[in-house]
Amino acid sequence: MTADPAAPFDRHAVRLHRDRAAVRLGPVTGLLAELAERLTERLDDTTRRFTRALDLGGRGVVAPLLAARGIETISCDLSPAMAARNPRPALAADEEYLPFAPGSFDLAVASLSLHWVNDLPGALIQLRQALRPGGLLLASLPALGTLGALRAALAEAEAALIGGAAPRVSPFPELRDCAGLLQRAGFVLPVADVEDIDLSYTSPLSLLAELRAAGEANALAERDRRIPGRALFAAALARLAGPDGRAGVRLRLAVLTGWAPEHSG
Repeated sequence: MTADPAAPFDRHAVRLHRDRAAVRLGPVTGLLAELAERLTERLDDTTRRFTRALDLGGRGVVAPLLAARGIETISCDLSPAMAARNPRPALAADEEYLPFAPGSFDLAVASLSLHWVNDLPGALIQLRQALRPGGLLLASLPALGTLGALRAALAEAEAALIGGAAPRVSPFPELRDCAGLLQRAGFVLPVADVEDIDLSYTSPLSLLAELRAAGEANALAERDRRIPGRALFAAALARLAGPDGRAGVRLRLAVLTGWAPEHSG
């Protein structure tokens, strides 16, 4: 894996974060499973029956949902440790370099696993190529507006302390661009819609702990690699907490569906 100086994400850091999260995922498994279930429920909207699926980065919660529907599933993850959380067969594989032959699957599910990919159009093209004609892609990823309060609190606190702010929250795509990405990747009948999910935490620290537990720590290539001073997070968390001390955040979930063309050319 070589570093691209123009790439927004440090893929080595992404893998390390997921490696570490594989052993401490417990506290967020319920939320990840709920979000995955919301995504796979989209299968109820079609009469098509699927027999062989790719679970891309499902963190151990997607494959059981597909198995319950009688769908044979192969799981893969950038992190070998996270891949091992899935029922077999499972393998470690980079979302940007998928090792599957064309037409290997009639369904691909990517639940919250594409937002740390540097070449999202390229990853979508590879997913389309891995599908059989008439195969379906279901994907979810955070859209612009997700963690907006956290992003603002960190930027405001850091600007007040040192007069500037380093990037600390991943950039997210706009919903209006998502269907276009599917179309550019060669999918037909592309649809992108949004689900707003409001979450509440007993404290801002609980929010940060869950992000780390899920493997969602900062992996921006241009991140400040120095350990931030305690004053930064103390000031940011004070801005994020409500009158009752709780922290509320919004997950703006973009849900993407697209079909592989029935006929090529």
